[in-house]
Amino acid sequence: MSANTSRPTAIKVSKDRRTMTVTFDDGAVFALAAEMLRVLSPSAEVQGHGPGQKVTVPGKRHVEIISVQPSGNYAVRIGFDDMHDSGIYTWTYLRQLGEEGEALFADYLAELTAKGMARG
Repeated sequence: MSANTSRPTAIKVSKDRRTMTVTFDDGAVFALAAEMLRVLSPSAEVQGHGPGQKVTVPGKRHVEIISVQPSGNYAVRIGFDDMHDSGIYTWTYLRQLGEEGEALFADYLAELTAKGMARG
């Protein structure tokens, strides 16, 4: 089964609300940090409305997940304690964050540094 067709069989938020673990039907399991999910949100607020409009979001080191709601049969909407809840995380995007999240988050940290911003 390819990453594009795999679906989660379980999504669990840790007791401290700082990690969301996603288990896919092919056996892959990814522990995704709340901070990474927040700063890499697929929302227009973070990604912008077009090419070159991506926003670097500082100060989210201690953000917590407060809700995970289904969005159709293809995604979840994650709510965070900073009241951000407009990101729709598709199964494909969650898989991408699991597989490439370390590199994507490293790029985010480099952007913060380059812009003189802090994780908070």
